[in-house]
Amino acid sequence: FGLCLSVASTVVLLRALRERGLLESINGKLAVGWLIVEDLVTIIALVALPALSVPLGGVAAPGHDDSNMYVSLATTLGKVIVFVGLMLVVGKRAIPLLLGKVARTGSRELFTIGVLATALGIAFGASALFNVSPALGAFFAGVVISESDLSHQAGAEMLPLQEAFTVLFFVSVGMMFDPSVLLSSPIHVLLALLIVLVGKSLAALAIVLMFKYPMITALTVAASLAQIGEFSFILIGLGTSLKIVPQEAVSIVLAAAIISISLNPLIFKTIEPVDNFLKRFPRLLSILERKDGEINEMSAIESESLRDHAVMIGYGRVGATIARALQKENIPFVVVDQDRTVIDQLKADGIPAIFGDASRPGILTHAHLADAKLLIIATPAKSHVREILEYARASNPDILACVRTHNQEDAIELEEQGIGRVVMGELELALQMSAFSLSTFDRSDEQVRQLVGDLRQLGSRALEIKRSDR
Repeated sequence: FGLCLSVASTVVLLRALRERGLLESINGKLAVGWLIVEDLVTIIALVALPALSVPLGGVAAPGHDDSNMYVSLATTLGKVIVFVGLMLVVGKRAIPLLLGKVARTGSRELFTIGVLATALGIAFGASALFNVSPALGAFFAGVVISESDLSHQAGAEMLPLQEAFTVLFFVSVGMMFDPSVLLSSPIHVLLALLIVLVGKSLAALAIVLMFKYPMITALTVAASLAQIGEFSFILIGLGTSLKIVPQEAVSIVLAAAIISISLNPLIFKTIEPVDNFLKRFPRLLSILERKDGEINEMSAIESESLRDHAVMIGYGRVGATIARALQKENIPFVVVDQDRTVIDQLKADGIPAIFGDASRPGILTHAHLADAKLLIIATPAKSHVREILEYARASNPDILACVRTHNQEDAIELEEQGIGRVVMGELELALQMSAFSLSTFDRSDEQVRQLVGDLRQLGSRALEIKRSDR
């Protein structure tokens, strides 16, 4: 029962992160990584539970020795090891080869059926031949298919089926739910909800902060875990079939899942207000976040060289490109990023770098912002841009800023704050494609420059009109 309440739904999380544009952020990646590890542990539990059912007070699973737990567990683990070994040694070579032959027929329909038959065949074979959970079989089918260079096409072909099966899965869950449990066992449902919404979230918050990540990261992971989903249903179904838990537990888990999934979007909306509230208490925030001095401090040589330099927030694809341009011209700069791996790599490469959330009080102080000439905000996240800019102006009123944005509304808001340069991604992309298109039709370089300049002016005029409308 505890395992069922501890496993959050990866499907629900991915949808929530995608809707909020957080899927590619460091906070989103940490949350997804956490849930993937949960799924892997759950698969191990699905393998071990049938062998442990009798000692746990349940009935013997088919094909398991109920007289000796150790023999049963060893037999189960042996079968799993043989299955995994075959998949990684034989399947890794045979299945990509098979799918490659199917793909060479040129039939898209045949390829889709081939991928589906491979996945279902491995899942069924794992259960029938090795007495392994079909979930584990399906997981390793995905692992093996991913080794093929056809994995992206296979994933694209399976996407409609994935959506359909997800819907069917939750429809079947809804059909299993007994609403009378809300009246017959309200305290049990409430306690289960408290474990899911409060207990798990507080535990995750503490663990993430213990690893010295910013509060906004801890809040994102905590909100991500405040729900349960698909693996919880599989676990409780297995538990009831083995009579380890009573049948009433199914309705309690289903009730907790349905309510927690319904409340999860509201919990995500509380992340920013809670984060802003905690910023009013910088002393408390500094205690909770437990800043790592080594990772936030630069060497004395690096500090001395930082005068009239650039401070760059975010080192993703955009930031890395800008960094290469600055390095090529020997312009000093320091990077501030929330990805610990990126910071470690930059430090190893001799580039001044600071780990942390730039909107946090004190983080930009380590980057010598008061002595900087330019602030570059290369991260797509717009939620903390205003706070970063306000702090930058307070520390260095003369600093110029270059900010990345994706839409006109954000561009207008930023330009109203007197930003040195607001770069709108879609507009710059359109201008570059326009330049290439014009040069293809034998327009001279001068004509291309003139026309692109006119288009840029039209874009600026559109912003002016939108601003006046506001």
